Amino acid sequence: MIQSKSNHTGFTEEIVSGSNPITTVRSIGSNHAVGWQNNLETYSLGLSQEDLILENRQAVSSRIKADVNCAKVNGFDLDPPKVLVVDDHAASRMTAVALLGMEGYEVIEADSGSTVVGLVTQKQPDLILLDVMMPEMDGFQVCQLLKQDEQTRLIPVIFITALNDRQSRIRGIEVGADDFLTKPFDRLELTARVKSLVRQKRLNEDLDHAEQVLFSIAMSIESRDPNTGDHCERLLKLGQIFGEYLNLSRYQIRDLRWGGYLHDIGKVGIPDAVLLKKGQLTPEDWQTMQQHVLIGEKICQPLRSMRGVIPIIRHHHERWDGSGYPDRLKGDDIPYLAQVFQLIDIYDALTSERPYKIAYTTEEALSMMLKEANAGWRNPKLMQQFVEFIRSFQ
Repeated sequence: MIQSKSNHTGFTEEIVSGSNPITTVRSIGSNHAVGWQNNLETYSLGLSQEDLILENRQAVSSRIKADVNCAKVNGFDLDPPKVLVVDDHAASRMTAVALLGMEGYEVIEADSGSTVVGLVTQKQPDLILLDVMMPEMDGFQVCQLLKQDEQTRLIPVIFITALNDRQSRIRGIEVGADDFLTKPFDRLELTARVKSLVRQKRLNEDLDHAEQVLFSIAMSIESRDPNTGDHCERLLKLGQIFGEYLNLSRYQIRDLRWGGYLHDIGKVGIPDAVLLKKGQLTPEDWQTMQQHVLIGEKICQPLRSMRGVIPIIRHHHERWDGSGYPDRLKGDDIPYLAQVFQLIDIYDALTSERPYKIAYTTEEALSMMLKEANAGWRNPKLMQQFVEFIRSFQ
């Protein structure tokens, strides 16, 4: 079925969808009931009423199973994936639309690159089939914009192009393309690649949901302790700019930012009697508190996306001379990102007001941290970089 409609963005889109699983399942209660009554009349001469009821129950059950199977579109339960097809040539665009519509996808069309970003935000497609050669804004430019945006970078992009030269493919890879198809494309190849990338995207979304649960837990822990204020948010921002100052990679900076939220997630397993204790911690209390880094590691370990954050969670209380915890690591045995994060964490704690202390000035905080570095607690080279970084903002 093809529906054409216009919207406020000024372009016309056509949505092509396969069989409607909801309609199919609901039809059991109407058309199938009529069929049941007809069967009762037709077969009443040869069967008892009990036999008729049993036979028709089996028939309806078989129809329900069949309809439920039809409710799956390419293996995606009751949720047809959305594919955005972008091509300025109507004939090429309609070929892809027809093939994907036959496979049960919901297909959205666009005839220019300039409309894509707004359309992606509005429709949130699961995949984009993108022509390369288009006027005004070509496919390379569109893909680069999408992949630079945190909200859209995980949407798979397949370039569909008549270009088959090595240079074009290299440029496509550089701007973030996930796959390539050459015109004219094969139907089986098209559907196989679309299906594979849509599955990968939805797996990534599942992982993203799991990550959001962890962040929610971390924020709830921060809210348990009113003394810390917006500690996590400050660590996130400071981690971003200090990471850029150190020329860390994008993924390392991401891990630093996530560490701002998750470094103390293990405190969810620390009793309030210890975590919120106003007086001095006893040696037994201190041993209990130190367990939070191990608890945090166990919480985050199942997610592969947390591999870069786990060293921060476990080791952000280690010391350069080996007197820290939990593993008493020394020197460069302490993971580098844990060393970087530790400086950010300490600086924020010193320069923030708490019920038991005033907020130290920048110079007072740096002076205290330098004394700890001279005592062997911190990486001296990294500490000097941090001092220069902080002073550069004054």
